[in-house]
Amino acid sequence: MRGFAALFTALDGTTRTLPKVAALAEYFRTAPEDDRLWTIALLSGRRPRRAVSATRLREWAAERAGLPLWLFEEAYPVVGDLAETIALVLPPPTRRDDRSLTDWMAHLADLAGRDEDTRRVGVLAAWDGLEATERFVFNKLLTGGFRMGVSQGLMTRALAQATGREEAELAHRLMGDWTPATTTFRALVLEDDPAADLSRPYPFALAPQLEGGPDALGPPGDWLAEWKWDGIRAQLIRRGGAWHLWSRGEELITDRFPDLAPAAMALPDGTVIDGELMAWRDGAPLPFAALQRRIGRKSVPKSLLAEAPAALLAYDLLEWQGADLRAAPQDDRRAQLAQVATGPVIRLSPTVAFSDWDGLARARATARDHLAEGLMLKHRAAPYSAGRRKGAWWKWKLDPRTVDAVMIYAQAGHGRRAALYTDFTFAVWHEGALVPFTKAYSGLTDAEFRKITAWVRRNTLERFGPVRRVTPELVFEIAFEGIQASPRHKSGIALRFPRMARWRHDKPAAQADTLDSLRALLPPG
Repeated sequence: MRGFAALFTALDGTTRTLPKVAALAEYFRTAPEDDRLWTIALLSGRRPRRAVSATRLREWAAERAGLPLWLFEEAYPVVGDLAETIALVLPPPTRRDDRSLTDWMAHLADLAGRDEDTRRVGVLAAWDGLEATERFVFNKLLTGGFRMGVSQGLMTRALAQATGREEAELAHRLMGDWTPATTTFRALVLEDDPAADLSRPYPFALAPQLEGGPDALGPPGDWLAEWKWDGIRAQLIRRGGAWHLWSRGEELITDRFPDLAPAAMALPDGTVIDGELMAWRDGAPLPFAALQRRIGRKSVPKSLLAEAPAALLAYDLLEWQGADLRAAPQDDRRAQLAQVATGPVIRLSPTVAFSDWDGLARARATARDHLAEGLMLKHRAAPYSAGRRKGAWWKWKLDPRTVDAVMIYAQAGHGRRAALYTDFTFAVWHEGALVPFTKAYSGLTDAEFRKITAWVRRNTLERFGPVRRVTPELVFEIAFEGIQASPRHKSGIALRFPRMARWRHDKPAAQADTLDSLRALLPPG
């Protein structure tokens, strides 16, 4: 754990890429192989499940520190991070515990299956044997909130420097359904294992947002345009006599989409298709809300399969007859894809015809009519490149929808914004009353949050723990990407990706929008 904590300190101490890569590469060269494997797992999002609840950790930390729980609770929002608060208040260790990262991960896994008294004893003993930084890291692992400010691409670059392997090869190796319990560092990173590739997806190509329009992209004829569908990005893999479906978040979701199985099994072996999972019925897409009902389910009932049948809108062919096509030009890959994605379930994502950029802008304006978020632009000669690389793919999304709403509740943020009120609940008018409909916590500057914090302290009407009910006076423009009906919310609606676009100093609360104006934006059906 000492070496891993030192790595954490080095990464946390800089925002520069080169020092982070150097620190990671040195760690991957010198750390024990088991610890290297766990580090890769943690940095790629393969975190252990929470071993102890946050409530119990607060209670045990306050008890060990000799503090009343209320005092710990007052300190927590000021620090802004539970793991750091615990590390700060605990007394110095009385002994030295030199267990490795791998040993500690095994200890956490064991604690997760124990009764509460055993977990308490195990956690207190761990705290008593670790220095402050090691405690902090241990607490992060305990709570399941471990972050190191390192992208998977940066981590892969460091691993390539440490091992001499190609970055692209490593990025592919690290994809898929592996855990430290199912593989070793040597098998995952160093050894060749053709069998391991049968279900493994390729790293996804991503598109940066196109700002300012496409005029600077060159001749329109060099580009292919498609709808940017509002679904789930996925890769369908047909290898070794079986099929697999992976989300962009590297989650294996095959069992959740049994309606794709016949079409997937009809594909030739050695086929990998990149596309968008959609709820699709009667030749047209359904709103994202229909697909969302299937997300998170381990099994899908027949009634839901009938109400929201799935389709894969295919827009790229990454592997054909076992050959990797990613280096081939976009046009060549699409031409072959057109011969593959011919059915109603695995269907070719249609292109958007245009002859000039003005014509494409007019087509983009109709995206919502197609239940799309905007357009994707892909250079016809571009290969399929992992990550968000500028120049080959662009997403040209519609401007977000907006609504003017009144802030009615405020809560302090976390981390560096722990002393500021940054998390707000917003309401719109309905029959003379304000009805809460969404929360938002991003979009404003620190200076604006400081002004709002001072205002909240002067205008608090009630306190509910960390939440403040405030005078319904401040109006904000809330931007959002999508809207859907939701019986779980008092307003009957839910927004996708809400954020604060601006503080409307010019508008009184009485002129905020209404619930009826939001309902008018709901998609049909």
